[in-house]
Amino acid sequence: MSAVKSGQRILGVDVGGTFTDLFVLDEQSQSVLILKVPSNRGAEAAGFMNGIAQANGGTAADTAHSAQGIATIVHGTTVGTNALLERKVARTGLITTEGFRDVLEMRRRDRPQTWGLRGTFTPIIERTLRVEVPERVLADGTVHTPLDEQAVRDAVKALLDADCESVCIFFVNAYANPVNEARAVELVRSIWPNDYVTSAAEVLPEIREFERASTAALNAALQPVVGRYLNRLHADLNAHGFKGEFLIVQSSGGVMSHQTAADLPVKTALSGPAAGVTACAAIAQAAGYPNVITGDIGGTSFDVSLIAGGQPAVAAQTSIDFGLVVRSPMIQIETIGAGGGSIASVDAGGMLQVGPESAGSVPGPACYGKGNTRPTVTDANVVLGRIAADRPLGGGLLASLDIEQAKEAIRVHVADPLGIDVLSAAEAILAVANAKMAGAMRLVSIEKGHDPREFAYMPFGGGGGLHACAMMSEVGVTTGIVPRYPGVTSALGCVIADMRHDAVQTINRSVSDLDFDALREQVSALRVTCQARLDTAGVMFDRVSEVLSFDMLYQGQTHTIGVEVAVEDLNPTRIQAAFEATYRREFGRFLDGIPVRMLNLRYSRIGQRPKFDLHLLAPKGEGVTTPIGTQAVYINGQWVDALRFDRMALPVGHRVAGPAILEQIDTTVWLEPGYQAVVDAFGNLILSRL
Repeated sequence: MSAVKSGQRILGVDVGGTFTDLFVLDEQSQSVLILKVPSNRGAEAAGFMNGIAQANGGTAADTAHSAQGIATIVHGTTVGTNALLERKVARTGLITTEGFRDVLEMRRRDRPQTWGLRGTFTPIIERTLRVEVPERVLADGTVHTPLDEQAVRDAVKALLDADCESVCIFFVNAYANPVNEARAVELVRSIWPNDYVTSAAEVLPEIREFERASTAALNAALQPVVGRYLNRLHADLNAHGFKGEFLIVQSSGGVMSHQTAADLPVKTALSGPAAGVTACAAIAQAAGYPNVITGDIGGTSFDVSLIAGGQPAVAAQTSIDFGLVVRSPMIQIETIGAGGGSIASVDAGGMLQVGPESAGSVPGPACYGKGNTRPTVTDANVVLGRIAADRPLGGGLLASLDIEQAKEAIRVHVADPLGIDVLSAAEAILAVANAKMAGAMRLVSIEKGHDPREFAYMPFGGGGGLHACAMMSEVGVTTGIVPRYPGVTSALGCVIADMRHDAVQTINRSVSDLDFDALREQVSALRVTCQARLDTAGVMFDRVSEVLSFDMLYQGQTHTIGVEVAVEDLNPTRIQAAFEATYRREFGRFLDGIPVRMLNLRYSRIGQRPKFDLHLLAPKGEGVTTPIGTQAVYINGQWVDALRFDRMALPVGHRVAGPAILEQIDTTVWLEPGYQAVVDAFGNLILSRL
């Protein structure tokens, strides 16, 4: 089966902090198109629609035709992430069990600074908006105290009087028996004036009250923000003639319907970066490199992840910011403030700092000439000649860059305060930025027990190619893979991603005491729930697969390990053997004779969408191997002449030796002296040392 009819088009759209990137696959012509348009901070829908219109050969004002003929639009969004980081969420209330209003503040006894006892934390829901009601369910599911329904009605009135737009219902131990919480949700929905009602037991029916409360509270706070954004987008698309499926990338790397995303916006917390990692996994696997470290350098941040055996590392939970914990399957991504727009400055102690503050797309780096006077990483690259100032940026978004503005910004804010010349200051900016990014790469590899020398490095994003060789040298990676379209890799990932839905259910029993008939029934129930979510999207799949795993541990332990088991292996012997094998792989041994407990059951159902042939990305024909010019580049204290190439024109198999600059619409690749690049059969640049 096919998700779209032959001859129609699929669009991937990734809205970042600086640019909105689009990847268009035309099935009839077997061709691809990429576009970059400026993002509109605070009005992301406008940039999105502008990109859709340009991708379809029209303008956003052409309401009748600008989105016609598109079969599927898949969107990676950072709206939810930005709303949480900037605390620009809806005013939200919490209705909870008597005695548990402070769970969000108590957390896990962690602190903002590891080596300090000071710090502050403001919960996403303020204390005055957290209301307690009499009810209590015990850990074994026994109802100790029935729900006080009048107290729930009074709580709703109090929250509405306090101008709350959304509400979260969180009752302790509702994972074991949701009867009280389900009744409270029914009462609240009968009174609440909108659909922004979140049930913690529905979002995360899993043991551990803080993680469940935090995830549900964040979902409630995001529902109005993300829901309005997605519903407005869908309405705009329909008004512009769109009749296809509108899907959203979730943090696990799969996609879901826009309505599911509006209901469960917490699952979009790392939507955009996850799409990029999904694309990298597919590209690297096709190219013969199952083990890669990915590095997405955008305008604002550096997002790094690890892919082993062709599969991205997936975590059960993450923290969007201190104390804002989301427990939902998501690709493990480490993010630091080191992108092309990251601002460089000298602090009060005379130390050079890069980021986390960013110039974004407006006003952008100083070299954009749009009013910013502070230096950025992009300004340093321009001053050092690694980006040709006379080259149009982003496919014509800027006709040229103002190198004098970049020099002046670096002189005033870095060179003069440090007592060095502008070129040395520019090199220092890049050295600090590279060191920060290399640290993030070590965090996902060495600190997780992986030798980075056994991995290839795949840079993407608008700035990834400029720092590829530096990252390889810093971390000790011997092979680099620069995708064909690095600047729109996340948009490509939107097109590649499968549809996926995940569910969890707490078991909390010893393996020896498990009722395996009941366990199989629970798996069947989760299968039905997840399949229903797939069905609501209206998308056809090549095939549907499932993944079953358990959170398990030895009796007396606190932390669990994930143990994957085939559905047909649901028996005590197979599960015990799978746990021991996984435990030995993780820790080098297993503890014979100690009872094993199963804490949670996790089920994922994956609708696999048709994959297009990645050979479509490869250059066609004989190509052009001659340079388009030379560029003076300052490196290690001296100027060198680097050849400039049109990367898109280089044929398969062609080799370029550094120093060289390879230019394309969405990025620039800086090939340092001592490195070479070879174009492979998929159009990737394979980097290695000479």
